[in-house]
Amino acid sequence: MINESGWRWHNDGTMKKNDVCFTHFAAAIRRLDLDRVARPADIPKVFDLGREGRLSSHYIPFDYLNPAARLVLVGITPGFTQWKNAMRAAQRQLAAGEPARANLEDVKRAGAFSGPLRPNLIALLDCIGLNRWLGLASCDVLFGAASHLVQTGSILHHPIFIDGRNYNGTPSMLRSPFLRGRIETYFAAEAAALSSAVFVPLGPRVGEGVLWLAREGVIPRDHVLAGLPHPSGANIERVAYFLGRKARDTLSNKTNPVVLDAARAALQAQVASLG
Repeated sequence: MINESGWRWHNDGTMKKNDVCFTHFAAAIRRLDLDRVARPADIPKVFDLGREGRLSSHYIPFDYLNPAARLVLVGITPGFTQWKNAMRAAQRQLAAGEPARANLEDVKRAGAFSGPLRPNLIALLDCIGLNRWLGLASCDVLFGAASHLVQTGSILHHPIFIDGRNYNGTPSMLRSPFLRGRIETYFAAEAAALSSAVFVPLGPRVGEGVLWLAREGVIPRDHVLAGLPHPSGANIERVAYFLGRKARDTLSNKTNPVVLDAARAALQAQVASLG
């Protein structure tokens, strides 16, 4: 059962729990020399949120939560590139004023799903019809003029690294007490606050986690659009086939077209049924 998280709404559009919030880390973010942080192991200890064995969790200034979001895009965890992009944006905000006046919506927009995976993500969302459901020509504007329609996040809200590398789903987040605790403490509260929105988990591991939250009663099951391939470059063949950019007879034996065809058809039908 998901426990009470202790998160509370604040007037600046953020949710905070205990001292895991932007103002608590603002001084350390100001002092941070990003040029000296070349890998996850270089992240200063002040940003540590917990460690267990090979796993570590680190603060990222993704406090902002959009209460009006119709769509929630759920990744697995912010990666190192996203962490650096978000920290750089936060430093720009701090240079312009006090922590209480920082625009954390802009910080999150700068860091969320940034890098080469964003074009793939946009194409996948358009492919299943979410742009039409939202009344948009393309979902690319969700990262600009239509950002009011979307909440971007990760089921593991703060970056998780394993042996100093981006966490990719192993060990299982639901079988690891440490990782499951991260979900319960952070993302479950965010999901409960946005339970009227539609959730799009990116990749099968995230889908398992979001569906677990649905079984726990945190969000409605029919609000979960599970089955989209992960948009990362490492998954490029599956993404290309899902989008119709690669022919079935050119696929490697690592890609199962039957599974992808079924997922595409089911997701397009589910989106169409949203009205």
